Amino acid sequence: MRSDAVKKGFQRSPHRSLFRAMGFDDWELERPLIGIVNSFNETIPGHIHLNKIADAVKRGVYAAGGMPVEFNTIGVCDGIAMGHKGMKYSLPSRELIADSIEIMVEAYQFDGLVFIASCDKIIPGMLIAAMRMNLPSIFVSGGPMLPGNLAQNKKVDLSTVFEAVGKYAKKEISDDELLELECQACPGEGSCSGMFTANTMSNLSEALGISLPFNGSAPAVFADRIRIAKKSGLKIVELVEKNIRARDIMTRKAFENAIALDMALGGSTNTTLHLPAIAYYGEVDLELKDFAPFTEKVPHLTTISPAGPHHILDLYRAGGVPAVLAELAKKKLIHLDTMTVNGKTLGDTLKEYRAGIKDPSVIRPIDQPVHEKGGLAVLTGNLAPDGCIVKQAAVDPSMLHHKGPARVFNSEEEAVEALLKGKIKKGDVIVIRYEGPKGGPGMREMLAPTSTVAGLGLDKEVALITDGRFSGATRGASIGHISPEAAAGGLIGLIEEGDMIEIDIPNRQINLLVDETEIARRKEKFQPLSPKITTGYLVRYAQHVTSANKGGVFEKR
Repeated sequence: MRSDAVKKGFQRSPHRSLFRAMGFDDWELERPLIGIVNSFNETIPGHIHLNKIADAVKRGVYAAGGMPVEFNTIGVCDGIAMGHKGMKYSLPSRELIADSIEIMVEAYQFDGLVFIASCDKIIPGMLIAAMRMNLPSIFVSGGPMLPGNLAQNKKVDLSTVFEAVGKYAKKEISDDELLELECQACPGEGSCSGMFTANTMSNLSEALGISLPFNGSAPAVFADRIRIAKKSGLKIVELVEKNIRARDIMTRKAFENAIALDMALGGSTNTTLHLPAIAYYGEVDLELKDFAPFTEKVPHLTTISPAGPHHILDLYRAGGVPAVLAELAKKKLIHLDTMTVNGKTLGDTLKEYRAGIKDPSVIRPIDQPVHEKGGLAVLTGNLAPDGCIVKQAAVDPSMLHHKGPARVFNSEEEAVEALLKGKIKKGDVIVIRYEGPKGGPGMREMLAPTSTVAGLGLDKEVALITDGRFSGATRGASIGHISPEAAAGGLIGLIEEGDMIEIDIPNRQINLLVDETEIARRKEKFQPLSPKITTGYLVRYAQHVTSANKGGVFEKR
């Protein structure tokens, strides 16, 4: 076993002495050493209960003949970090999480790994670590939060509260109404209840094969969540015995399955950052442009918040990811021969779980989709030669093609201030730049401006483009990840107030309507803005990170 390096032979007597200090016995040191990578903390509702999940995993590991050893990583709640300096640290935490796991795995020479997380950057950070280390690995989510309820059984979630801020600014709701919503929208533990980034990544982990079925949709408070955790503990020991490793599972075909599922679910645009990043660190070639064919051929099958009235609880009850994958399989839109942590191929796993739709109002049959094309769309054009992304499933049909004057802002705060002061008019194209991986630095998730646009009732009248990124809770004509970013010399840095911009989502185009001579003149004079942060981790991060089209990864693996 790999762990023999820290516990076998007379030279490891000092090492065993330290294990004995923690209560280990001889027969336990004979077992495979399984690292339980837990991101439990008291700062994220999606992670507040992960100690219980870890206990269930450890019971499974122990029952299967393994020796579980738990350690922790950091985690950022994007909702709490939103709208202030803290959000600059969210995406960069992904690489730190992966680095910290690598350190622990090499220091202790674990034989296998179980990763436990629920939220936005922690999940991809852990999967990056799994790809880097290439050991037998399995991911366990803490599960989604239940939706909140207002009077008359109206379902609400975190995005409802963000949008209510705009309504409050317009005096459309009272102090009491805002407070009631604030108190009801997030009823307890779990990742926020819509198809936002956290739940998108948890559900896609099933298509990647690195999680057991229903890992992404079984609610945090349901007993099924504990059963999935215990079974994952059993399975990791089996994976160690069979020497099935992370890169045996997360192959190019598996990533294609995840992208296809993403389109069918109408998932968060942040997946176009995280899937390429996970692939990159496992030496699988995947970029934003590779999503484009799937947006054309895979239909959108669900209407889950923010793209519709349903929540992850409804997806779970309707058959979860297995049901969606079974529908995609009918049209041969996924690869059924990929390996999974279940120890079987994806096709055999779907048969074992008798995958099928239980509620066609939540998961549409493949021949009756919500939209004929996928939930996301990749646009190119002179403004984004390396691509950009929009959640087309959450765009009003009237905004699929829009032309308007640019309203230019060099930060999220400037744009929100202009919105709240009524300076944005019908037809405008809000441009927020210097919010990319380098320019932010850190590529903040900007739910505040998009939810303010929606709350002000402008989501059917105004477009927003940025080299930054959006929350999975974003809706409206919000185009993010424009690459190259302004700080890297991208054309978005040359836009001037009043320039006409054309967004054509059906034809996958985004263009600055300024002639080439004028663009060339501006390029000659262009100097990117000075960095906004000049000390600490983000300085080092900005020096090494790529633009969003490659996943905001470090240029050297």
